[in-house]
Amino acid sequence: MEEKKDILSLDKFSTDEIYDFLKQTDSFAEILKRDVKKVPALRGKTIINLFFESSTRTKVSFEIAAKRLSADLINFSVSSSSLKKGESEIDTLKTINSMKIDLVIIRHCDSGYVNYLAKNIDASVINAGDGKHEHPTQALLDLYTIYKNFQVLDGLKVAIVGDILNSRVARSDIKLFSKMGMNVTVVAPSMLLPENFGFFDVKITDNIDKVISEVDVLYMLRMQFERQDRKFYPSIREYNKFLSLNCERMSVMKKDSIVMHPGPVNRDIEISNEIMEMSESDKNRIKINTQITNGVAVRMALLYYALG
Repeated sequence: MEEKKDILSLDKFSTDEIYDFLKQTDSFAEILKRDVKKVPALRGKTIINLFFESSTRTKVSFEIAAKRLSADLINFSVSSSSLKKGESEIDTLKTINSMKIDLVIIRHCDSGYVNYLAKNIDASVINAGDGKHEHPTQALLDLYTIYKNFQVLDGLKVAIVGDILNSRVARSDIKLFSKMGMNVTVVAPSMLLPENFGFFDVKITDNIDKVISEVDVLYMLRMQFERQDRKFYPSIREYNKFLSLNCERMSVMKKDSIVMHPGPVNRDIEISNEIMEMSESDKNRIKINTQITNGVAVRMALLYYALG
């Protein structure tokens, strides 16, 4: 029996394999430009979207990706499942596994729990975000967005700004960007950094103004209020003073630099409302919507890798 292909993180993939993913994503991005945006690559395969946390971008992106590849996709609703009757999560997964599903896409609030679940089912598993741990598909779509903009990755300067402590996107991006030869600086105060952050071996500063004129990529993180059991920052005004992107700060950025954000944006916290409301011609350097578009193509490539 062929070994199942899980995508729980991107650590196991070499730089050459990552570049292969990026190149393969190009072919799926081309499909999305056609009048008929569908190919039979995964016809007969059954996929379940199993999200224990709320999501719009990731969940819908996977759903569209699966349908574009002609897979049968089921959106599993936790609120109307037997979990509400007291069934354990692992028994729910075993029930799903008994139905001969080919792949499960899982988002879970507990860090590392997706890895545990993957060991207990026969179907392939893709990690759609687990707690504060990993978000590998977001990291790959972020990398693809940067790659398509600059055509080269090695040596690019990236600043990742904001709530590092609670962000699985930050952890996955830092590891992947560093692996691909990019110079990463983290911009966050000590209260928004995890205690063991030295593991990542990146530069750290507490003020966006110290790096904003030098970076090629400014990656603004969402302030994750839903994960905070206490207040980590004195006020929004204080956050704006040191960490937010506004028009004045954007004016000192390199002319060919880009701005990214995993979404959804807390307007006037991470990014000012003025920047978010710029006309399309003025904000072609702001890649937030491009990231969403690229996410479908990247996830098509990952689904094809796991099942094709």
